[in-house]
Amino acid sequence: MSDAITHLKVPIDRDEREICLGPDGSVAHVNRVLRMISGRWKLPILFRLFAEPTMRTSQLLRDIPNISQKMLTQHLRELEDDGLVARRNFGEQPPHVEYRLTEPGRGLLPMLISVREFSRLHPDLKPTGSALAR
Repeated sequence: MSDAITHLKVPIDRDEREICLGPDGSVAHVNRVLRMISGRWKLPILFRLFAEPTMRTSQLLRDIPNISQKMLTQHLRELEDDGLVARRNFGEQPPHVEYRLTEPGRGLLPMLISVREFSRLHPDLKPTGSALAR
């Protein structure tokens, strides 16, 4: 079997479960990332920033249908606090602010593309009512 098969890397031995389930285990790391990108508007924001190197707030408002200024600002602040997006304030009047992905933010793209491909390969799978499925 290939070493790339991830389920072979999950310890089965009862004493080694800490590697997967402990506070610094695989589950904790995956949950941390899912919390960073969960929220109705975070993925649309990230995908727009994948497409354009820098964007102003007004561009994001135009490009993301139905998002309010309040929600855009809230999610941009959360993404910035999590280190996925960087904000640059030019200190001008009227305000000129641009957003861009940080290096860790750009590092999410391959993972998100893999998730997209998983969804395309499994169209019959339906999300349940969990918070991340909404």
